[in-house]
Amino acid sequence: MASSALPPMYTDTPLAPIPTAKFETGKDDPFTIEASHMALSHNAFIRGFNTIYQQAPRVGPADKADFVGYCLAWVDCVATHHHYEETELFPNIDKAAGQTGLMDSAVHEHEAFQGGLERFRNYLQDEGAGFSGARLVSIMDEFKEPLYSHLKSEPPAIVALARYSTKDKPIDILGIADAAGKKQVTLKFMLNTLPVFFLNMETVEFEGGMWHGVFPPLKGLARTVMNQAIPMLHSGRWRFASCSADGRAKRLAV
Repeated sequence: MASSALPPMYTDTPLAPIPTAKFETGKDDPFTIEASHMALSHNAFIRGFNTIYQQAPRVGPADKADFVGYCLAWVDCVATHHHYEETELFPNIDKAAGQTGLMDSAVHEHEAFQGGLERFRNYLQDEGAGFSGARLVSIMDEFKEPLYSHLKSEPPAIVALARYSTKDKPIDILGIADAAGKKQVTLKFMLNTLPVFFLNMETVEFEGGMWHGVFPPLKGLARTVMNQAIPMLHSGRWRFASCSADGRAKRLAV
């Protein structure tokens, strides 16, 4: 009887995780690796979306304030990721290639769901703990397809950039991405937002565990701090995530 009262295990619905380019092709060139890292990051956004979608109809009054904090962290994480792409990653790819607009298609894809993300954010900020789970899911239904389409299409677009990298004008895609990514991480972002990313990163079973301990590229104390110490600050929020600190799918909070 006791087990039947437990919250359900997280499941990959309504959006399925996307495969990495390395897993699909076996290649390990820099463009394949960066595309794979992007896919893994996108999967954290996907699992975050799924956790909100699954738990919003069930969350009770006592848990709603924490849940709102979790939801706002998720939307901030997604929005910040796309902002850094448009202001740092994409312009520096263009600069390295000596081209313009190589990732314009991704920018247009961002525009297709940006309004939905803002409606999601504004609804939660306006309603707070008084939000309706059914209404929140309805808003998510409005933008889930353009969001998912983008999350699936961007990694292959990174792989395709390899054709612009030549011996005379090489594109250091891994270096460019690393430098751009570091610029988005402020102390405030690390404490209030990043746990929604790390705690939705399932690595133990995904693609046979090939990314476990590999991505995100944190080792030892840094991994412990990011996955266990920092989430203690707003632990009420992060309990709604899909994974444990060691990258295993877990039971949902509600």
